Amino acid sequence: MSSLKIGGTAPAIETIDHNEQPFSLKKLRGKKVVLYFYPKDDTPGCTKEACSFRDHHDHLMAQGYEVVGVSPDTAAKHRKFIAKYELPFTLLPDTDHSISEAYGVWGKKKFMGREYDGVFRTTFLLDEKGKIQRIIDKVNTDESAQQVMEG
Repeated sequence: MSSLKIGGTAPAIETIDHNEQPFSLKKLRGKKVVLYFYPKDDTPGCTKEACSFRDHHDHLMAQGYEVVGVSPDTAAKHRKFIAKYELPFTLLPDTDHSISEAYGVWGKKKFMGREYDGVFRTTFLLDEKGKIQRIIDKVNTDESAQQVMEG
Protein backbone atom coordinates (compact mmCIF):
# COMPACT_ATOMS: atom_id res chain seq x y z
CA MET A 1 0.00 0.00 0.00
CA SER A 2 0.91 3.64 -0.31
CA SER A 3 3.71 4.97 1.84
CA LEU A 4 2.72 8.55 1.03
CA LYS A 5 1.74 10.65 4.00
CA ILE A 6 -0.92 13.26 4.63
CA GLY A 7 0.70 16.68 4.36
CA GLY A 8 3.35 15.43 1.95
CA THR A 9 3.63 16.63 -1.63
CA ALA A 10 1.90 14.44 -4.20
CA PRO A 11 4.31 12.87 -6.70
CA ALA A 12 4.50 14.72 -10.01
CA ILE A 13 2.52 13.37 -12.94
CA GLU A 14 3.65 14.21 -16.47
CA THR A 15 1.87 12.02 -19.00
CA ILE A 16 -0.87 12.02 -21.62
CA ASP A 17 -4.60 12.02 -20.93
CA HIS A 18 -7.36 9.94 -22.55
CA ASN A 19 -7.22 12.22 -25.63
CA GLU A 20 -3.45 11.68 -25.86
CA GLN A 21 -2.86 15.32 -24.94
CA PRO A 22 -0.14 16.35 -22.48
CA PHE A 23 -1.24 16.24 -18.84
CA SER A 24 0.63 17.69 -15.89
CA LEU A 25 -0.64 17.51 -12.32
CA LYS A 26 1.28 20.73 -11.67
CA LYS A 27 -1.07 22.58 -14.07
CA LEU A 28 -3.93 21.85 -11.64
CA ARG A 29 -2.26 23.84 -8.86
CA GLY A 30 -4.77 26.31 -7.47
CA LYS A 31 -7.49 23.65 -7.60
CA LYS A 32 -8.20 20.79 -5.24
CA VAL A 33 -7.82 17.41 -6.94
CA VAL A 34 -9.56 14.07 -6.48
CA LEU A 35 -6.94 11.67 -7.84
CA TYR A 36 -8.42 8.20 -7.88
CA PHE A 37 -6.72 4.96 -8.87
CA TYR A 38 -8.80 2.03 -10.06
CA PRO A 39 -8.02 -1.39 -11.59
CA LYS A 40 -9.82 -1.53 -14.96
CA ASP A 41 -12.27 0.36 -17.19
CA ASP A 42 -15.75 -1.03 -17.70
CA THR A 43 -15.73 -3.57 -14.85
CA PRO A 44 -18.58 -3.54 -12.31
CA GLY A 45 -16.80 -1.89 -9.36
CA CYS A 46 -14.79 0.54 -11.47
CA THR A 47 -17.90 1.57 -13.40
CA LYS A 48 -19.81 2.22 -10.15
CA GLU A 49 -16.93 4.32 -8.87
CA ALA A 50 -16.64 6.37 -12.08
CA CYS A 51 -20.41 6.89 -12.23
CA SER A 52 -20.45 8.06 -8.61
CA PHE A 53 -17.91 10.75 -9.54
CA ARG A 54 -19.93 11.54 -12.69
CA ASP A 55 -23.21 11.86 -10.80
CA HIS A 56 -21.67 14.20 -8.21
CA HIS A 57 -19.30 16.01 -10.56
CA ASP A 58 -21.09 19.38 -10.38
CA HIS A 59 -21.08 19.26 -6.58
CA LEU A 60 -17.39 18.32 -6.48
CA MET A 61 -16.56 21.15 -8.88
CA ALA A 62 -18.58 23.56 -6.72
CA GLN A 63 -16.31 22.51 -3.82
CA GLY A 64 -13.30 23.36 -6.01
CA TYR A 65 -12.31 19.80 -6.97
CA GLU A 66 -10.97 18.57 -10.28
CA VAL A 67 -11.49 14.80 -10.73
CA VAL A 68 -8.77 12.71 -12.37
CA GLY A 69 -8.86 8.91 -12.68
CA VAL A 70 -5.86 6.64 -13.27
CA SER A 71 -5.81 2.99 -14.38
CA PRO A 72 -3.53 0.70 -16.40
CA ASP A 73 -5.89 0.95 -19.41
CA THR A 74 -4.86 2.58 -22.69
CA ALA A 75 -6.02 6.02 -23.82
CA ALA A 76 -8.27 4.34 -26.42
CA LYS A 77 -9.98 2.19 -23.76
CA HIS A 78 -10.42 5.29 -21.60
CA ARG A 79 -12.10 7.13 -24.49
CA LYS A 80 -14.59 4.26 -24.93
CA PHE A 81 -15.27 4.15 -21.17
CA ILE A 82 -15.82 7.92 -21.09
CA ALA A 83 -18.16 7.81 -24.10
CA LYS A 84 -20.16 4.84 -22.80
CA TYR A 85 -20.80 6.39 -19.36
CA GLU A 86 -20.60 10.11 -20.29
CA LEU A 87 -17.80 10.76 -17.83
CA PRO A 88 -17.05 14.51 -17.54
CA PHE A 89 -13.50 14.23 -16.19
CA THR A 90 -9.98 13.25 -17.20
CA LEU A 91 -8.70 9.68 -17.22
CA LEU A 92 -5.00 8.95 -17.41
CA PRO A 93 -3.54 5.81 -19.00
CA ASP A 94 -0.90 4.17 -16.80
CA THR A 95 0.03 1.21 -18.98
CA ASP A 96 3.56 0.97 -17.53
CA HIS A 97 2.25 1.39 -13.94
CA SER A 98 4.74 4.20 -13.27
CA ILE A 99 2.10 6.56 -11.83
CA SER A 100 0.57 3.82 -9.68
CA GLU A 101 4.02 2.82 -8.47
CA ALA A 102 4.91 6.44 -7.62
CA TYR A 103 1.75 6.63 -5.49
CA GLY A 104 2.39 3.23 -3.91
CA VAL A 105 -0.83 1.68 -5.18
CA TRP A 106 0.63 -1.01 -7.46
CA GLY A 107 1.51 -4.40 -6.02
CA LYS A 108 0.63 -8.01 -5.29
CA LYS A 109 -3.07 -8.75 -4.97
CA LYS A 110 -4.97 -11.95 -4.28
CA PHE A 111 -8.31 -12.94 -5.75
CA MET A 112 -9.87 -16.40 -5.51
CA GLY A 113 -6.54 -17.93 -4.49
CA ARG A 114 -4.68 -16.39 -7.41
CA GLU A 115 -1.90 -13.86 -6.86
CA TYR A 116 -1.20 -11.15 -9.43
CA ASP A 117 0.09 -7.58 -9.75
CA GLY A 118 -2.52 -4.86 -9.87
CA VAL A 119 -3.84 -1.51 -8.66
CA PHE A 120 -5.05 -1.07 -5.10
CA ARG A 121 -8.21 1.05 -5.39
CA THR A 122 -7.20 4.28 -3.64
CA THR A 123 -8.27 7.93 -3.72
CA PHE A 124 -5.95 10.84 -2.91
CA LEU A 125 -7.36 14.27 -2.13
CA LEU A 126 -4.87 17.01 -2.94
CA ASP A 127 -5.06 20.64 -1.87
CA GLU A 128 -4.47 23.67 -4.10
CA LYS A 129 -0.70 23.44 -3.51
CA GLY A 130 -0.40 19.76 -4.45
CA LYS A 131 -0.20 18.51 -0.85
CA ILE A 132 -1.98 15.31 0.16
CA GLN A 133 -4.94 16.19 2.38
CA ARG A 134 -6.53 12.75 2.65
CA ILE A 135 -5.98 9.18 1.50
CA ILE A 136 -9.02 6.94 1.11
CA ASP A 137 -7.87 3.33 0.88
CA LYS A 138 -11.17 1.70 1.81
CA VAL A 139 -13.12 2.96 -1.19
CA ASN A 140 -16.84 2.26 -1.37
CA THR A 141 -17.36 2.08 -5.14
CA ASP A 142 -21.08 2.91 -4.86
CA GLU A 143 -20.39 6.02 -2.79
CA SER A 144 -16.89 7.10 -3.77
CA ALA A 145 -17.90 10.73 -4.40
CA GLN A 146 -19.76 10.88 -1.09
CA GLN A 147 -16.63 9.60 0.69
CA VAL A 148 -14.73 12.55 -0.78
CA MET A 149 -17.41 15.08 0.16
CA GLU A 150 -17.83 13.74 3.71
CA GLY A 151 -14.23 14.28 4.69
